[in-house]
Amino acid sequence: MSSHIAVVGASLAGLRAAEQLRAAGHPGRITVYGEEPHPPYNRPPLSKELLGGDSADNAEALHARVAFRRRASVADVDFRLGTRVEQADLGSGTLHLADGSGASFDGLVAATGLRPRRLAAPGPRAGRHVLRTLEHCVALRDELTPGTSVVVVGGGFIGCEVAATALGRGCAVTVVEPTGAPMNRVLGPALAAAVQRHHEQAGIRFVTGPSVAAFDGRERVTGVHLTDGSALGADVVVESVGSVCNTEWLAGNPGIDRTDGVLTDNNLAVAGAERAVAVGDLARFPNPLFDDVPRRVEHWSIPTDTARRAATTLVAELVGEAPDAQPFAPIPSFWSDQLDLRLQSFGSPALADEVVVDEGDLDDLGHGLLATYYRDGRHVGSVAVNLPPARQRALREAFLSLPSPA
Repeated sequence: MSSHIAVVGASLAGLRAAEQLRAAGHPGRITVYGEEPHPPYNRPPLSKELLGGDSADNAEALHARVAFRRRASVADVDFRLGTRVEQADLGSGTLHLADGSGASFDGLVAATGLRPRRLAAPGPRAGRHVLRTLEHCVALRDELTPGTSVVVVGGGFIGCEVAATALGRGCAVTVVEPTGAPMNRVLGPALAAAVQRHHEQAGIRFVTGPSVAAFDGRERVTGVHLTDGSALGADVVVESVGSVCNTEWLAGNPGIDRTDGVLTDNNLAVAGAERAVAVGDLARFPNPLFDDVPRRVEHWSIPTDTARRAATTLVAELVGEAPDAQPFAPIPSFWSDQLDLRLQSFGSPALADEVVVDEGDLDDLGHGLLATYYRDGRHVGSVAVNLPPARQRALREAFLSLPSPA
């Protein structure tokens, strides 16, 4: 009898895992469990075109625009949507579901990804939003009306995308970022400061340094108090302060490291477990393209890359074969559209200790810029701003020729 594989998580990583399990030759049952009621869909548009779109569209209408096409290879895969997995017992191969039922499995793919982190500051919850799901998008979009005062807490990529979209809807927008210029951890201080200047010229206000101390209002938020004693009026607050890994359902399994996501080896096999792999945002794995330190990567390309390798690893283990001996060295990449800027990143710029602007002018990002990132003199990343697609493809291809660290 062929093995049954359970994929816990029905976003992009779960879908790609199911597809790659079939591509790797698994002939048996595959069940994908997803907490959301919607089939897998593309999340990046949530902060951009969907958030800025027609207010008449509900979550189902938006889903029709961003749903992933179901490939023929997974036509027989059982997608159990609206089904939360409360607990997995890896030793016995059983899942405990929120509806009180259970299910058995022979192999497991952990693909539950992330959820938005919420601020612990006191104050009302009404009028405070996060953005991860279609329902989040609809709720926030409906409040972004012309003249609305919006405070975005967090100047990362999602926060800046939301700020740009809100500005385009006629809102007055302020971004609060305690660590400095927006996206500075990835872009570095010089390019981050240049992006801030560009956005300020368009009308987005930035408050850098203080963090949120409390929210004003009784039934609904009316303002934000900061730790430096200042205050901001706010009709709407967007909390974009990072993510929490959805690993609680794996608690109680001895030997599993859930410190930050799920620790795996380079083949995506879960450390301390048998017949279990992790994919997407959840997987903390070493990438020999950079070094041997396990890290999670929250880039759009990673679910597909990790699903391909994890599927071959799990199928090989289930049939008693050795895993792929070739090092798994994916090239992280992401893009971000903000106002009239498109930022495209390749590699891991956040690891750099030196940034060189090879092309363009930091004071004129609209006409294109290329920054190269180095660690100990070795190229570890590139960020392109408004460069043509052909140049962006060339930058990605350049990483294919990079030698691994000694």
